[in-house]
Amino acid sequence: MILYYLIFAWSLIGLIAFFYLLKEPAPYGKHITEEHKYFLGSKTGWILMESPAFYLMLLFFLMFGDYENNVQIVLTFLFCLHYFNRSFIWPIRAQTNLKKMPLKIAASAFGFNVVNVFFQGTWIFFLIDYNESWFLSIWFILGLAVFFSGMIINIISDEIMMNLKKTSGGKYSIPRGFLFSKISCPNYFGEFLEWLGWALMTMNLAGFVFFFWTLANLFPRALSNHKWFKREFEDYPEERKAVIPGII
Repeated sequence: MILYYLIFAWSLIGLIAFFYLLKEPAPYGKHITEEHKYFLGSKTGWILMESPAFYLMLLFFLMFGDYENNVQIVLTFLFCLHYFNRSFIWPIRAQTNLKKMPLKIAASAFGFNVVNVFFQGTWIFFLIDYNESWFLSIWFILGLAVFFSGMIINIISDEIMMNLKKTSGGKYSIPRGFLFSKISCPNYFGEFLEWLGWALMTMNLAGFVFFFWTLANLFPRALSNHKWFKREFEDYPEERKAVIPGII
């Protein structure tokens, strides 16, 4: 029972973060300010803050998982697949230590990932008894399709932005092509789909709370980025929405 109180409190913190971030964009990337005292190199910060999700989930499985349970193996693989890209491949390719990140941003993201893995791992390895028939359930099949659709959107969007940075000499410019023709932040839209897919595949409370936290963190960020682009570029396409095609 205490676990449900903890995850309720965790959800409440996510709700508070959502409303706070609507007013104050998280200070990294294009929204960084100079008022912070302590900084990390951006590449270092991203690796340090995201990698716990990769190695702690893997450790969770190695310590508590059932090595003969294929559902647990697949779920662990998919979670770690996303975070291997997010923790190592993406920051090494996209960031440089010439950029900086406030230490408190890296620390808060590190803390989030530790807590999130605790909840995801507890529900998957202790509270839900998945068996082979789960692979044939509508929730797993639908969730898997949504998860990989989101991952593809996220990776393609990141690739476009990385190439744009290279061709523009590191300066911000208007991204075009793919879903950028519809929304300003298709990379975030892709993450929404990924973790919605995860929630459907796992079909447990922790998975849906993770999806909620993803929205709470990235939805305000997408709105802030959209406003920033419209403010900085007079020729920014008016028809583009922020993060959900045709809606907002």
